[in-house]
Amino acid sequence: MALNLLKLCVGAKSIDDLIAWQNQLQRTYGRVFHTTRMVPKRDGELLDNGSIYWVINGQIQCRQTLLDIEVFNDRLGKRRCHLILDPSPILTRIRAQRPFQGWRYLTTADAPSDLAAGAEIEQDMPDEMRAELSALGLI
Repeated sequence: MALNLLKLCVGAKSIDDLIAWQNQLQRTYGRVFHTTRMVPKRDGELLDNGSIYWVINGQIQCRQTLLDIEVFNDRLGKRRCHLILDPSPILTRIRAQRPFQGWRYLTTADAPSDLAAGAEIEQDMPDEMRAELSALGLI
């Protein structure tokens, strides 16, 4: 069964910020990845169709499929890993998330669902309105 990661998208104010940052990675390195200090121990489950769910401004807003996990030593010899990601974020239902450090495992059952194919109108809403309507259970 797939397992996911939950990660704060530090520095991003919107999904557009995340996309711009990752577009720069794609241009520079030819792929999209996120570097972490800790190496996930449950890599087999994560690579079985798992995703990284991004928390932006205190809300889970999108996810990206995990394609690979590359472990390496940085220039100081410390163990790190690159989480290799599909470059196309998938919008999810917004869900509030308290801040935390690092990343957390997230089961598929606990993850917010993807936006339905016909939910384009929801994407055009301002983030604050979308969050408020989601909190009220209206979207």
